[in-house]
Amino acid sequence: MTQLSDRMSSTQVGSRAVRSAPAARPVARRKATAIDWRNRYRRRLLATDMLLITIAVSIPGAVFSLGMTTTGGFGEYVSRVSGSASVQDVGPLRTALLAAAVAMCWLVSLQLFQSRAAGRIAIGVFEYKAVVDATSALAGFLAVIALLGTDTGLRVFVVLSLPTGLLALLLGRWGWRRWLQTQRTLGHALSDVLVYGQARDTPYVVRQLAKKTGAAYRVVGVVVDGDLDADAESLIRATSPTLPIIRGGAGIENSVSQLGADAVVIAGALQGGQRAIQDLGWRLERARTEVILVSSLTNVAGPRISMRPVEGLPLMHVELPTFTGLRHVVKRAMDLAVSSIALLLLSPVFLLIGLLISRDSRGGVFFKQERTGRNGQAFSMYKFRSMVETAEQDLGDLTDLNEGAGPLFKLRHDPRVTRIGRWLRKYSLDELPQFYNVLKGDMSVVGPRPPLPVEVEAYEGHTYRRLYIKPGVTGLWQVNGRSDLDWEESVRLDLYYVENWSVTGDLMIIWRTFKVMVSPAGAY
Repeated sequence: MTQLSDRMSSTQVGSRAVRSAPAARPVARRKATAIDWRNRYRRRLLATDMLLITIAVSIPGAVFSLGMTTTGGFGEYVSRVSGSASVQDVGPLRTALLAAAVAMCWLVSLQLFQSRAAGRIAIGVFEYKAVVDATSALAGFLAVIALLGTDTGLRVFVVLSLPTGLLALLLGRWGWRRWLQTQRTLGHALSDVLVYGQARDTPYVVRQLAKKTGAAYRVVGVVVDGDLDADAESLIRATSPTLPIIRGGAGIENSVSQLGADAVVIAGALQGGQRAIQDLGWRLERARTEVILVSSLTNVAGPRISMRPVEGLPLMHVELPTFTGLRHVVKRAMDLAVSSIALLLLSPVFLLIGLLISRDSRGGVFFKQERTGRNGQAFSMYKFRSMVETAEQDLGDLTDLNEGAGPLFKLRHDPRVTRIGRWLRKYSLDELPQFYNVLKGDMSVVGPRPPLPVEVEAYEGHTYRRLYIKPGVTGLWQVNGRSDLDWEESVRLDLYYVENWSVTGDLMIIWRTFKVMVSPAGAY
């Protein structure tokens, strides 16, 4: 079964498509309406970026103009740290010109890195990564100019404006994304798509579009290329019982118009091969409808994919996954920093939880259990005890009641869980001692779920690839439903992370972890 890549490669075969109710408005009106909301949203992003950047580049002048250039003042301290002249030395006019130049370069950099491109906004981590990359490139550019030239006053912008502005830009994008999600829950700003493909491919794509894109895409119909068996139809109906299912793509242009689709998602290979896709693009060009191709590459994300056209032959290059090297050194450095800070700041919480556990039931505060780490190495993982002291001995009596997926044992109403333990598990507070494992080097902050040795013994096929990197305190499994996921989906998420992880992706998962802790799902 074809799996949906983290970034779907899209080919624009005409003007951008537009959503509409099928009987309400003509097609051309539909197209114009969808273009309008996309363009309005991008203009709002641009206006917000300009405002936040203007504020950020005004910080150096504001700091010094507030009279903080006296001996021991903050302005003098910043001047010494940055090695830059103060505003009094540079002059207010020159500072204003420098601020305007930095702001202009910043906006250009955001544009060059396509931070507001239609395929990046409001979905996934690419929008945030583009903002970070654009700001980092600008910081390097300004640093080189400041290093090669005389004291131009640019260094203070690198020290003050860029870090503050980057944080503000990320928060601004996040705020607009939240607003857009709210609009989509109300039925606005949606991209209605028609899924077209063979029966073995369409159910998975329909399910993933419904569950994983934050309501950005709304499937309004399925066109099956070839035969449709009862099993495939039941899988499609499981996602949406009333979803129209059309057999054969001969009249797909009419289906697009009748169902009000903005785009056609091609779910894998068609019976006619590449020529069928090319012909479909030409046919949909008349309806000014976008074609989106679902990548058939399993567990390959956007950062590993690059397109290199060669005289009409588009070549998709896929980088090999790396499990060692500089990127993993950076990951380890981040683990050390996060775990150290977490253990320091959470120490009062540890004391409070330890007191509650000791007063609630007999036994120790911490629970130590053998888990399997990177390359199959065994290690002792620490958690707050959330079960009775005899939990391991009582497990044999509960095996027949297992509700977990695959070899994973889970019981929604496990009688071994204590009163405090149930509360700790609900909000994932029992996992906090694992930061000690991160500090030791047994685990990472973000990674696959740490498996039990008995689970590893049951692994089949490529499931062992979960052990290529260190397990994590949190990860895609933890933020996508945890114990509510079936075994196949759990393995797929872990394998996807192992081969496509990035620092930006880790930061996004950490942020999503905070949200899951506040609104827990699948934690029991």
